[in-house]
Amino acid sequence: MKKIVLAIAVLVLAAPAWAGVTITATDEGGGVVAISYASDANVSAFGLDITVSDGNIIAISDYFVGESNGVAQGYGIFPGGIVIVGGSVTDYNTPVADAAAKGALGGLGTSGITIEIGALYEDGNQPALSGILCRVTVDTACTLSVTGNATRGNVVLESATAATLDLTGATGVPVVFECYTGPDIAEWRAVGSPPGWCASVNPRQCHGDADGLSETKGNYWVYVQDLNILLAAWGQPLSGLTGNEINADFDHLSETKGNYRVYVQDLNILLANWGTSAVDPNCP
Repeated sequence: MKKIVLAIAVLVLAAPAWAGVTITATDEGGGVVAISYASDANVSAFGLDITVSDGNIIAISDYFVGESNGVAQGYGIFPGGIVIVGGSVTDYNTPVADAAAKGALGGLGTSGITIEIGALYEDGNQPALSGILCRVTVDTACTLSVTGNATRGNVVLESATAATLDLTGATGVPVVFECYTGPDIAEWRAVGSPPGWCASVNPRQCHGDADGLSETKGNYWVYVQDLNILLAAWGQPLSGLTGNEINADFDHLSETKGNYRVYVQDLNILLANWGTSAVDPNCP
């Protein structure tokens, strides 16, 4: 198997670029950031550096793969990683440039990645003038920035000219790292973003496990200590809760006109799972 690294020759004209490309980074929650583009003209390839101020970029996802054709259109050719054997593509690989390649950042698991994304198409099947290039995932709160990678031509138009980049919406973008990934994100934020509601901390909280611990030799996930936490929080609005008592709000809703965070519905959830080791760790 032979790995072919495609080289793109970029023609730099004396006249300034006439088309602009806007790159935007949008925090979507849960450490996920969407990298989007909007262009005045068809783009051939993107060479971009993505960096974070704290922590690491740990994943890249939701990028198009393959040729842009009549069935689906997008930027799915990755020049630095594509593998071609006998004239056929055997592996498109990913948009992340190898850290050992010239001008590339450290890659996944570090504070910066370089992505190189191009398109191969016939007229009429070119990618849209705007869309999402990819999403990246970070492992902690940070600010994220996108810049052009000069080694890879920054952003190159179909006309082989360099685009004028607008990176305002992709510079110093705050990423608020939120561990809660369930459907009640607004409620979670409203009650102070308690870690105990997060599946990564306690995947059984929504089933009545307030402390995230099993009890007795039977490994009961919902038992006496959970009941004690619920009773301490019983019939209290948010302002009346202390410590981990908010974790007894199993349905993530307030009840009655008193806006009690822990009340009848929460007790019903606890009783439904009382005294068993078979509590599914599937809270979202």
